Amino acid sequence: MTLYIKMEHKKEFLFGKRSYKIMGVGIALITLGFILMSGGGSDDPEIFNPAIYNPVRIRLAPALVITGFAVLVLAILAFKKKS
Repeated sequence: MTLYIKMEHKKEFLFGKRSYKIMGVGIALITLGFILMSGGGSDDPEIFNPAIYNPVRIRLAPALVITGFAVLVLAILAFKKKS
């Protein structure tokens, strides 16, 4: 006599919907920070472009990237809401 046990596995995502939304915000912040950091160079290496020292590139953009990574850590640590 063989005994078969039927086991049902419920497929679940690793994170909840709330965590994925928070992750989306974090990725958007990181992307925006890198976009703001780009550019400012010159096509001719003999000509200096002072736009590279723009406060947006020096202060705001790195702050957005670091904030985005902090938001991603919070998204990973956020608890899943139990229904």
